[in-house]
This record gives sequence, C-alpha cells and structure tokens, in this order.
Amino acid sequence: MKVGTQHGHSDAILRQCAAFGVNNICSGLPSAKMDEAWTVEGLSRLRETVASHGISLDMVPLPMSSSEISRAEMPGDLSRAQSERDRGIDDICQMIRNCARAGIMQVKYNFTLIGIPRSGTAPGRGRSRYSEFVFERAKQDPPLTIAGKVDADTYWERITYFLEKVVPVAEEYKVKMGCHPQDPGVPKGTGWRGVDAGAPDRRTA
Repeated sequence: MKVGTQHGHSDAILRQCAAFGVNNICSGLPSAKMDEAWTVEGLSRLRETVASHGISLDMVPLPMSSSEISRAEMPGDLSRAQSERDRGIDDICQMIRNCARAGIMQVKYNFTLIGIPRSGTAPGRGRSRYSEFVFERAKQDPPLTIAGKVDADTYWERITYFLEKVVPVAEEYKVKMGCHPQDPGVPKGTGWRGVDAGAPDRRTA
C-alpha cells in the first residue's frame, strides 16, 4: 500500500506532499477539455513537474468528475445527443492514448448525475467538521438534474456504451482505469434527483 493524495499539483501542494512523505499522487485535472494540456507534450511536462519534487505522478483524472451534471466537464454521457456523446468519448480515448505515451498509466473518472450529495456536517476531531450524508435529513435541491428522469436501464445503457468504447483503448495502451464509486450510494428506488438506479447491485469494475 502507498500513501497518496489527490489534492492537486501546484508547486505549493507538491512541496507540502514531499515534506509529509507523500511519494505518489493523482494530479488535479489537467484541463476540462481536449486541449494542449492533454497532448503528449503537456502531460509529459506535468509528469516531469511532479517528479521534480521527488514524487511519482501515478494517475490523472479524466474530465468526468464527481460534480452535479450541470457543472460537469462532460455532461453529455448521460444527457446529450448520440453524435455529441461520441465526440466526447473520442476525446476521452485520445486522452488515454496520450497518457500512455507520456508514461502515465492510470486514469480515474466518475459517472454520475447527482454529484456528491451531502446533508450537512458533523463534528470531528478537535475543532474540525466532517461532511456527512444522512438520507433522512437530505433534501433534493433541485428536485431533478438537467438530465431529467433517468431510469436504471437508461443509466446502465449509457455506462455500458461508454465502457465498450473506452475500455478496449485502455487495454490496448495498458492504462488502468479507476471508477470512483457513487458517493454516497443512494437507496435504490428512491428516485433521488431523477435517478432510479440507486446503489447498484451490478457495479462495473
């Protein structure tokens, strides 16, 4: 097991990581879209910057973060027309190829509509507070996302479509992909903010 972090890759953060003995990180998002930051040269510079602090850049996040869909970098995987969805997936595939060519062999992503719901905070150690999610105290605000009502079959169809397009590219280039689990899992059948998939019992690894 390795101690790592995913706080970002600014010089200040990297200096702090090095001081605390963190030797492996997941960087911050290189860019929210396919641009110079996602070229082989841009990714190589990022890896070299991290390495200059004695730290290994083990993973980068794809522009599929845990934000609620209206604030997501690539909301199309669950809400756009087929042609737009395919263009976004093509970009993801190229990002994966470029990561491998730059020597970055792991990526992570999230496949969510609702982001990370929270019901408030709870007292933690000392004077700290922890974010929390207690279903009974949570409210749906707004009640639906921009994707509207999405049933479980539609959700899984979109996930499957994405994986069938992207995983072969990752396998070809020997890049490992990590899917962030739903945070938190929402009880199935609640219709929480339009999602009826809930905490899946057939999660794709």
